[in-house]
Amino acid sequence: MVIILNETAPEIEVQELEQFLSAYNVQIKPTVGEHTVIWGLIGDTSKIDLDTLLTYPCVNDVKRIQEPFKAANRKFHPEPTTVKIAEGIEIGGGHFQVIAGPCSVETEEQITEVARDVQAAGARLLRGGAFKPRTSPYAFQGLRAEGLELLLEAKQATGMPVVTEIMSAAHLPLFKDVDVIQVGARNMQNFELLKELGKQDKPILLKRGLANTIEEWLMSAEYIMSEGNQNIILCERGIRTFETATRNTLDLSAITVLKEKTHLPVIVDPSHATGVRRYVESMALAAVAAGADGLIIEVHNNPQKALCDGAQSLTPGQFENTMKKVEKLRNFMISEIF
Repeated sequence: MVIILNETAPEIEVQELEQFLSAYNVQIKPTVGEHTVIWGLIGDTSKIDLDTLLTYPCVNDVKRIQEPFKAANRKFHPEPTTVKIAEGIEIGGGHFQVIAGPCSVETEEQITEVARDVQAAGARLLRGGAFKPRTSPYAFQGLRAEGLELLLEAKQATGMPVVTEIMSAAHLPLFKDVDVIQVGARNMQNFELLKELGKQDKPILLKRGLANTIEEWLMSAEYIMSEGNQNIILCERGIRTFETATRNTLDLSAITVLKEKTHLPVIVDPSHATGVRRYVESMALAAVAAGADGLIIEVHNNPQKALCDGAQSLTPGQFENTMKKVEKLRNFMISEIF
């Protein structure tokens, strides 16, 4: 349920409404806009009578929300959310960012070299996997805690905030200096992990599951938000279909749907979506054209020898060329719109 308040309502009238709602054991999530104040009610609102609410002088309108996700719903929060990563680095609400780096951290030299290369090309955040979920138990699983240390060394060398994936809530103490915690596709519905991440005071990058609907994805975001953490970045990374020409099928329509349904920023991962290096650039540009708030792209200084996902990783030179095209497209779109 959403309550739209009269912006000039006296405080005493607002307090009376709060007292009335307290009897129904619901949470009030206020959103203060430039010209309006909206209260989103989370909990069982079925027993609250809409006509009774409208008798309060401070209430301008009341609407019931049918979707099961509440905090993530744009009806609760009409203005797009801007997630602050670091000083001067934000995603959403008109702020576009590119996250780049190798699939997995391999050596100090590798991660630092790639970090410097992608930073020079225009990326503002560094990605790199320390804990790697792999289909085969015999595949490279990442350097784990050592990989995190190397990633943080690259952060110190370049000043770039880091994004890396968590596999278990038990690993949270190791992530205290990580800037953005990524939840991978396989953990999108690991609800116990999501609840623990909801108690953290840092942004969460939530990837879409391999075979999950948009509503299921938003409900996973709701798990995090229900515990207090509102700083969520959604990442479309392709879904599993019957098509085998690409690793997954990139669902660019999800960007448009999400922009309608939620206020949370949406970025796209063309690397995992396609799984093919030569397709990454075109899908990155398509995501920008579709309105994505950012990109996350895999870059490796020697893809042929990469321990993980070399086939979908761009070289630093290829990434630089892609970034130039992304920037040209964004500038064109901005000039055409404004």
